[in-house]
Amino acid sequence: MKTIEWKDGELVLIDQRKLPDSLEYFRCRDYRDVIYAIKNMVVRGAPAIGVTAAFGVAMAELAGEDVEVAAEEIKASRPTAVNLFWAVDRVMKSESPLDEAITMYMEDMETNRAIGRHGAGLIEDGDTVLTHCNAGALACVDYGTALGVIRAAWDDGKRLTVICDETRPVGQGARLSVWEMQQEGIPVKLITDVAAGYLMQTGMIDKVIIGADRIAEGGVANKIGSLMVALAAKRFNVPFYVAAPMSTFDTENSIYDIEIEERDPAEVLYYGGCRIAPQDTEAINPAFDIVPSDLISGIITEKGILDPL
Repeated sequence: MKTIEWKDGELVLIDQRKLPDSLEYFRCRDYRDVIYAIKNMVVRGAPAIGVTAAFGVAMAELAGEDVEVAAEEIKASRPTAVNLFWAVDRVMKSESPLDEAITMYMEDMETNRAIGRHGAGLIEDGDTVLTHCNAGALACVDYGTALGVIRAAWDDGKRLTVICDETRPVGQGARLSVWEMQQEGIPVKLITDVAAGYLMQTGMIDKVIIGADRIAEGGVANKIGSLMVALAAKRFNVPFYVAAPMSTFDTENSIYDIEIEERDPAEVLYYGGCRIAPQDTEAINPAFDIVPSDLISGIITEKGILDPL
């Protein structure tokens, strides 16, 4: 099951807003549909956003539209995940945007399996691994980064348990990561975000593995809440790893200079369509936070395990 597929001139995406209750698909017929899908989290996760963006540029070119305009509009859809900008720039430099997008699609699957192979050795038989947000197959074309490491360790025959925190406000851990693990029969338990520190304090977590939306000098930007998990891991001596492809590395900026996306406050004020705060409540909704390099044990990439920048 692929998060993204190119079929008959359309880009078909798993609609991640509908999971876990139903498996539905969203069809992008032009690059504007791609922008909608990225902005509204039909598709999410840095690698998946990157490949989707590449196909968006290709669709503009196939339709005879102004590719330069389309590329800039696609880049503006979400500001933090560097894979988006990397993918658009790469496909814009190619002679055939569609062929390049298909190449990137295939590369993503190979890259994630390489990340899994390198990271699997960090997991010991019997480990309990905490993950934050969703860095699985649903965040990529297939297989996943952080969850790809877990999949690879499981395929190696290691007995392990996955702990997913819910990842408020949109619940990617509860809705998506738990669902992925259940599909493959990997033991998984769900916790509230605020329980992670307690589980580490009491020795119930052996490792933490998360994904990344941007890796730059000074640290890693990832889903909001990653910093609190990293701080607890440091305090209680739990190894904290980041799993991400080399395309997530930004070598031109400090991590503290990047734009952190602010999303609709309604995501905080409502959950599952129900209001959970008093009327007229003001909310702040940053989508990402920054984990400083000194809190990171290592970065698992397709080229091996690297030191933080």
